[in-house]
Amino acid sequence: MLFAHDTECGLLAAAALVNTDGEEGEGLPDVTALDAFFTAYGWSGRHERTEAELRAVRALRPRLRRVWHAAEDETVEIINRLLREAPALPQLIRHDDHPYHLHAVPRDAPLATRMAVEAAMALADLVRNGELSRLRRCAHPDCDNVLVDLSKNRSRRFCEAGCGNRAAVSAYRARKAASRA
Repeated sequence: MLFAHDTECGLLAAAALVNTDGEEGEGLPDVTALDAFFTAYGWSGRHERTEAELRAVRALRPRLRRVWHAAEDETVEIINRLLREAPALPQLIRHDDHPYHLHAVPRDAPLATRMAVEAAMALADLVRNGELSRLRRCAHPDCDNVLVDLSKNRSRRFCEAGCGNRAAVSAYRARKAASRA
């Protein structure tokens, strides 16, 4: 583990949330999909299961996506704005068999607010550690997904949508075609 558990979880959830708004279509088409996302990324606390909550979560995505395209100073501005809007007050919390970790808003804060603040806190750790280069865009030319490279050797290039396999198949087919020529 390169970062604290809650930092890694926050980064991966932020990237996954950004990627629900991609070229492949709407990844959060309804409240049921938001429920699945909530469960998959281990969110706890208040979850209203309403259309309004779904709209608020969707509205967060472009703000977070901007971080993957921004320089450090703009990233810091985005992080600080998200934390100010909450308003965030970091505290150590222990729940659901997890050891102490930081929560910066109460568990009964709106889901979109908790998602924004968790992402901002995790991104703040990247900034503080000089690790913003771990935020990447998928290297596949037909994909605009984002990723967080948590590998020790900083070698991850492709997102979770199978782009690495597609790239390998394309390279294999190109080698086969070249060997026939």
